[in-house]
Parts: sequence; structure tokens; C-alpha cells
Amino acid sequence: MPRSTSGSWRPASCRADRSLRFSFSGVLTMLATQVSRCLARLARNPVGFRNVENIKRPSPELSSPFFTTAGQKAQGTQGEKPPSQQSSKAVLVTGCDSGFGLSIAKHLHSRGFMVFAGCLLKDKGEAGSKELDAMNCERMKTVQLDVCDSAEVEKAIQFIQENLKDPKEGMWGLVNNAGISTFGEVEFTSLETYKEVAEVNLWGTIRTTKASLPLLRRAKGRVVNISSMLGRMASAARSTYCITKFGVEAFSDCLRYEMYPLGVKVSVVEPGNFIAATRLYSRERIQAIAEKMWNNLPEVVRRDYGRKYFDEKVSSMEKYCNSGSTDTAPVIEAVNHALTSKTPYTRYHPMDYYWWLRMQIMTHTPGAFSDMIYTH
Repeated sequence: MPRSTSGSWRPASCRADRSLRFSFSGVLTMLATQVSRCLARLARNPVGFRNVENIKRPSPELSSPFFTTAGQKAQGTQGEKPPSQQSSKAVLVTGCDSGFGLSIAKHLHSRGFMVFAGCLLKDKGEAGSKELDAMNCERMKTVQLDVCDSAEVEKAIQFIQENLKDPKEGMWGLVNNAGISTFGEVEFTSLETYKEVAEVNLWGTIRTTKASLPLLRRAKGRVVNISSMLGRMASAARSTYCITKFGVEAFSDCLRYEMYPLGVKVSVVEPGNFIAATRLYSRERIQAIAEKMWNNLPEVVRRDYGRKYFDEKVSSMEKYCNSGSTDTAPVIEAVNHALTSKTPYTRYHPMDYYWWLRMQIMTHTPGAFSDMIYTH
């Protein structure tokens, strides 16, 4: 048995308690260090972390896969090549019908890349494909791509290979952006809805990546997966989305380990709240989803929760969807840096100060502590 400094015997549990105290103290010290640095940056930039380009990279002691901070700047100049030198590099971007995908495709084209824009609705001549085709440029090619359809994915990769300047050199980049989202508490959400969201966000990312890897390996290129802050921290009423983005995070880490010796770099972009910018939800769409959800609920669930509770949760979602940043530039700049820097970061955090700090607290402190702040 361990002996105390006074010479008396102490039980082993005391030693365990002391170890736990030291462990918790270390966590608090780490968090305090990050918060103090963050506040110092905020003092220099009162408008907050709206433009990640202005934020310095964290110090080396925190620059590991386990300690990632908002200090990762999204668009650096070191290691980037001017647009004229990017023209031979081809990039596939999925989900270019609207939102991040459409903006990323246009931005990469302006940087000199040859862009293959995967569009779900290209066959119908709708949404982003129509706008991108109107550019009438050899370096911008739209391709029909439903990431849930293996045949379409293979056909798209074949089209890309046939249109590369030199197929032997492969394809430089893949940006897995295609995704869908919905809301609803676990008891309100059908199993079919879980499967539908996972089929696009998770399996679609894996399916497209696997098909692209032979070309990416030849080029020793880049994989950029668009995840979310909800791929690092959970949120009530968003389980369908969270589990898919947590899966994207795990897939990206495993792929990064495997691709490192082959020269392919893998990065994850974790946007904060950009719902207002992407316009994923209108009030009408939220109400339509909610009404369908309520009508499909088992009678026992409707009876136990009641319509008032259900409507309050829907109202909370409406308020959330009216919040967030309206400027997608930080996300676009993060993708650009991941594709052009000689040393791309493992993770990019284009999000404002509130969400970055919340993510650090929820991922670096005991669950009881973060639950007390954000849940209870």
C-alpha cells in the first residue's frame, strides 16, 4: 500500500483521486491557454473570427491531430502557386448545384484550376450546372453526378480521365462537398431518414473517394472532405447529420494515415454555422419537414410528447436557421489553401469565435462540464 508523507498508510483510491485531479488540472490548463490566446486575437480583431485569413496558425505544441484550433488560417501565400501555374491541375468538386459547391467550383476556376463540377441536376439542366455551363470555358466542365449512384460515380471518373490533359499524371484534387441535412429528435426521426442522410453524406463521400483514388495517387494530389463543426461535437435534434459527419471525420483520418506514404494529402474542412449563407432551410421547408415528421410519428410518441413540445422544437430550429454567417468566403479560402499549399493543414475551422470556443469546450473538457454549460 502507498505510504503518505506522514508515514501512515494511504489506500490506493487516494492515489487514483490524486491522479484524476492532476488529469483534470491539465485539461483546465490547456483550455485556459487556448482561451487566453483566443481572447488576445479577438482584442486585435474586434469583429471576431469572421475571416480566418487574418488568424495566425497555433503554436507548434498545439499543432497535432489532437489539438486543433481556429488559428489555422484558411488561405496562405506560402507554398501557393499563381493561377497561371494551376491550369494543368484538375479538381473534382461534388455537390455543385448550389451552396458551397457552386462557390468553390467558381473560385477554383478563377484560380486557374481545371474544374470538373459534379451536379446532381445536370441532366435536368437546372441549378448550378446551368450557370457553370454558361461560362463556356474549357477549364470548367460539369458532369452528372449523384454520389449515391455507383454507376454515375464510375461514369463521372471515366469522363474526367478522358478529359484530362495527361491521364498518366492523374487528377490533382477531390473536394467531397455533396451533402444533405435535416433535423428532428431521435424519437421523431425515422430509420429511413437516417439512412437517406448517411447515403449522401457518408457513403457518398466514401464511394466518390474510392473511385477517385487511382487518379489522385498518380498525381500525389489532395483529398478535401467538407465535414462540419457537428462532426466534432453533437447537438440535440441533429443526430442524423452529426453521425454522418462524425463518420466523415473518422474516414478522413484513416485515409490520411494510409495515403501519407503514397504522397496524397487529406484535409478536413469543418464549417461553423453557415445556414444563412447556404440557404438550406426556408421557413416553408422547415414546416414541410416538421408536418411530415409529425404525421409519421407512432401514436405513442405523439401522445407522450404532445404537439406543444414538438412545435417548440420546430420553432427553435427556425430560429437557428435564421442565424449564422452569410459569407462563405472563409470556407472557400480553406478549400483553396488545402489544395494549393505545400503543407495543407489536417483540419480547417472556418467558424466564428462563439462556435470555435464552444467546440473546444465540448471536445477538450469532461462531458459533465460541457453538458452543464450547453445542455442542462
